[in-house]
Amino acid sequence: MIKLIALDMDGTLLNDEKRITPRTYQAIQQAKQAGVKVVLASGRPLQGLRPYLEQLELTSDEDFVISYNGSLVQRVGSGEVIHKTTLLGSDGISLARIAEQLGVFVHAFSAEHGLITQQHNPWTDIESSINGMDVKEIDFASLDANDALTKIMFVAEESILDKAIANLPAELREQYTVVRSAPFFLEFLHRNSNKGVGVEQLANILGLNASQVMCAGDADNDRHMLQYAGLAVAMANADPEIKAMANYLAPSNKEDGVAVAIEENVLNTLCPTS
Repeated sequence: MIKLIALDMDGTLLNDEKRITPRTYQAIQQAKQAGVKVVLASGRPLQGLRPYLEQLELTSDEDFVISYNGSLVQRVGSGEVIHKTTLLGSDGISLARIAEQLGVFVHAFSAEHGLITQQHNPWTDIESSINGMDVKEIDFASLDANDALTKIMFVAEESILDKAIANLPAELREQYTVVRSAPFFLEFLHRNSNKGVGVEQLANILGLNASQVMCAGDADNDRHMLQYAGLAVAMANADPEIKAMANYLAPSNKEDGVAVAIEENVLNTLCPTS
């Protein structure tokens, strides 16, 4: 029986207008009322998740959130950190050099400075808008080698990022967890960070095993948590590779896919129809 539901945000929980539909809201509330823990698992920082946590009434000390693609797991109410991994300023310095060589922009989330970029660009503006964060321009070469950076991203229009990924030095995939969270976002995380690690850490805290966990997603950065989950849900709008690894294919994010997945795989098992 499913006891924990971990939901990706963009392309999964949210429709194309970045909204939670009434049917999806209702399904989540019914799951909560039945004692199922619901957690948002996103590449976004907590600041970008907070409006949705409030809407879903997931704001107590008994509620958890997985942010930065699993790099940070914490209690929502108190902010208590359950799991955290970070990169360093030295990573930002070296990755900025590689980004310049590949012809893409770079930005990062800094514990000290917030959302930082080396050069103003439209894709960092998208990140800023999504998360309600100001952008600070910083020469990454000036970063202190020990600065804490939660994640670092290469950003560019899709065709340019495609080319950059094709030419990415192979050693970077050994040094970091590298995931593509959107056509224009390529993310570099601590090698021991991903959404799967975040969900597993939380399941352990709750005394649950993978068979009791349902994860839903649509993109490459959801891959690890779908690999971990006992019930891996892919949206109809998901990348083909994500669909191929799913146990259950839900309708798209425009068609209340999360609601349908919860109704059929969680609520119907708790209160089966006759």
